[in-house]
Amino acid sequence: MKKASLYLTTPIHFIRARKRKLHWLRLSEYSTVCHYVINPELFQRIFICCFICISAQFVFAQNELKYYLENARQNSPLLKDYQYQMLSNAIDSQRIKATYLPQVNAAFAGTYAPVIRGWGYDEALSNLHTLNAMITVSQPLIGKNNLNNKFLDLHLQNRSLINQIKLSEQELNRTITEQYITAYGDLAQIKFNEEMLNLLTGEETILKTLAEKGVYKQTDFLSFLVTVQQQELLISQLKIQYLNDLGTLNFTSGILDTTYTELPPPDLDSIEIPPVDQTVFYNQFTIDSLKIVAEDARIDYSYRPAANLYGDAGYSSSFIKTPYKNFGFSAGVNLIIPIYDGRQREMQHAKNVITEDTRLIYKKFYTNQFRQQIAQWQQQLALAEQLIKQTITQIKYTEGLISAQRKQLITGDVFMADYINAIGNYLNAKNIITQNTISRLKILNQINYWNRKT
Repeated sequence: MKKASLYLTTPIHFIRARKRKLHWLRLSEYSTVCHYVINPELFQRIFICCFICISAQFVFAQNELKYYLENARQNSPLLKDYQYQMLSNAIDSQRIKATYLPQVNAAFAGTYAPVIRGWGYDEALSNLHTLNAMITVSQPLIGKNNLNNKFLDLHLQNRSLINQIKLSEQELNRTITEQYITAYGDLAQIKFNEEMLNLLTGEETILKTLAEKGVYKQTDFLSFLVTVQQQELLISQLKIQYLNDLGTLNFTSGILDTTYTELPPPDLDSIEIPPVDQTVFYNQFTIDSLKIVAEDARIDYSYRPAANLYGDAGYSSSFIKTPYKNFGFSAGVNLIIPIYDGRQREMQHAKNVITEDTRLIYKKFYTNQFRQQIAQWQQQLALAEQLIKQTITQIKYTEGLISAQRKQLITGDVFMADYINAIGNYLNAKNIITQNTISRLKILNQINYWNRKT
């Protein structure tokens, strides 16, 4: 074997060196000397194949359903909004604690009311000039149960937010999975139509030769070519639709990506549905019931006597007599005892009774709706799976028919129209399987939407 010196630049080109004993491989200005004994043409082919394989990994990347679900949850502003509301509630909890601690304030007030030539405010009322500088302290007195009721309200708000997060995640998962299945369905249609196109184009040369020999009419061969062209157009339309649905999937997931991606089949299994009272959808009714109970307690607490201790210390003087002795302090208590307000307390409790009755009506309706919906989806799932099995059996017979007619085509013992018709039946059967497979996945997605536990 002869040895040669190779220069690899952009674009790739090979130059043989004068010396035959060494091969020099150089990359532009960055020279790397490699001592290989290799055929230049073989090296070029290997390099091109490696480049194509590496490029294909980037162009035809595969992102699973989990990838889109995780990005959708991370990019969802609604989920982040709920999380921030919980942080805000934590701050409100601290504010409640601070509200019932001693409140200390500094107050300063000074007045001067001059009397000029007998004109001015009455000195007995204005004292001519006054100065007040004090530190005031107030301490509301609240029972422990009343304080716990206020914390309970925030706790129930957080429980409601957590439940809303789970509900939003379920809705987001259903939406993303639905779009993923739609895009995957487009890709499945492309795959089996390309498979059929390869089958047709593989026989085109044979049929053309038979038509030229007079075994088949030219019109029959032209009908076959029309079928091939229709198949090509259908694949082109499906690819456009797939790109649109894939773009919608990225958009819905909050992903900035225009790369052509072949989606793998979604990993969806029917998960056992928990009892209705253990789902996150039902949990909101429980939280609402607890809120009504807490509201009743809050109403009762608001009608209990309320006391507030206060005190101050500092300097207060009118400067009329011994102003240097006007340092002092004071203390007191405020007590409010509700007696009568026109029976507003009973009215507020009556409103809560109405709210509770409304909650019970919605809960009953939802329970019936939940059971009816699950039963309906499970029935549709069973029918879709049954139809897929029946169509698979039909495809086996259709494949056998196509195989037999393909052999008869060569000898001219079958009409080309019958062969094309058999191919059409095969396409319809495959299409039915694809559509029902996608329908089955969508039904599983709907069923799994309801399976989130509390």
